[in-house]
Amino acid sequence: MSRAAPRRRAEKPRRVRRGRDRAPVAPASLAVGPVVRRVSDEPAPAPAAEAPAADVPAAPKPTPPAAPAAVAAPPSTAVAGQDSPDSPARPDQPSARATAWRERLTRLRRSRVPQVAWWLTVLTGTALLVCGAVPVGPSWLGGAGSVAVVTAYTWALAARTGGRPAVFGTLALVVGVLVLLIDDDRGRTGAAVMTCAIAAVLAVMTTVPAKRFREAARECTLAVAVASVGALATVGFAPALTVVRFQYVTLGLALVGAFLLVHRLGAGFHGLGRRGLLATVGGGAVLLAFVGYAELLRTYGPSDLVATLLDGVRWCRENLGAFPRPLETVLGVPALAWGCHMRARRRQGWWVCAFGAAGTASVANALTDPSVALLESGLSVLYGLVLGLVLGYAVIRVDLRLTGSRGRRARRDEQDSAERPEPARSRALF
Repeated sequence: MSRAAPRRRAEKPRRVRRGRDRAPVAPASLAVGPVVRRVSDEPAPAPAAEAPAADVPAAPKPTPPAAPAAVAAPPSTAVAGQDSPDSPARPDQPSARATAWRERLTRLRRSRVPQVAWWLTVLTGTALLVCGAVPVGPSWLGGAGSVAVVTAYTWALAARTGGRPAVFGTLALVVGVLVLLIDDDRGRTGAAVMTCAIAAVLAVMTTVPAKRFREAARECTLAVAVASVGALATVGFAPALTVVRFQYVTLGLALVGAFLLVHRLGAGFHGLGRRGLLATVGGGAVLLAFVGYAELLRTYGPSDLVATLLDGVRWCRENLGAFPRPLETVLGVPALAWGCHMRARRRQGWWVCAFGAAGTASVANALTDPSVALLESGLSVLYGLVLGLVLGYAVIRVDLRLTGSRGRRARRDEQDSAERPEPARSRALF
């Protein structure tokens, strides 16, 4: 051993510049494992100058500190993505009871139980209304039937338009029961207005597209039947009203409700198109002409031409039993038939169907005039349906002649290919 060895061992180690030569250390917040201090960061102890190399004791190895409590995780045997049964439920995770109730509601909606219950409610309410109109039984049967029908109709309209049927159906039931319990003329009249408007709008919303005219006739017949039950429910509340004012109010509410829904179903005003715009303008002109002419006739009295028309009305009522309702015959049923036929081909048909609410509102308030018998009102609705379907067939043929394909085979191919998708009758439209 040379004499220079102990001197070299006795020299102090060089200091390491911290800024350049030191390796970067991860911050404490990002450290996962135990923190180990570097040996090079601490000055090594100086050995004795005269001690041989063999006698120098080895430096003790640094013991790693214990892992902090925040880093160390207890072992878990739970499967990834599942919580252990002992762990508390998170706020964003539904409980087992809520999940079970949601599954039960889903199965109930997919089953036929709600539809069967709805049909039983409507049939029971209709039977009570017929017993109250005859009359047979106690006097409260008509009011109970009206409450049952308006509850079922409100439920169906909310479900058809994508709303909350349970909420609105329960609200209609509560309002109807309160109206019967309070027994005030204003409450009964308001309930009758609500029932008439809901029945008129629901009659239009229950229709489906029709590829052929016979299917369009079926949809018009169904709409008139729905509105007729609504007419029985309207008079079941025994409202105290002025006939003309009641007809104007229900007609306006039905048209406003139908157009608000059709605005979404028909893709807004930009989805009208040329054909939809012409149909909307024409329907509005016919409606204004009817309403304006009736008001002028009521204000200034009949002229010679009007007297001749009134003589024809009297002849029909004496020989045929009734005269068809004008608004249903000229505007409501033809517009509904043409609109259902058009909806099978293009979305603009909804704008035409909106004018069908004028006809269904006329049917729903047909029984409010006490001077007209029940049989005569029914015959007038039936005559209006038949004549309206004749006019609707003529309008459909003219439309196909002007805008459809030429030739019988081409029209048949176009009819077979007219399958514009729409939800089923018992499904939501939105």
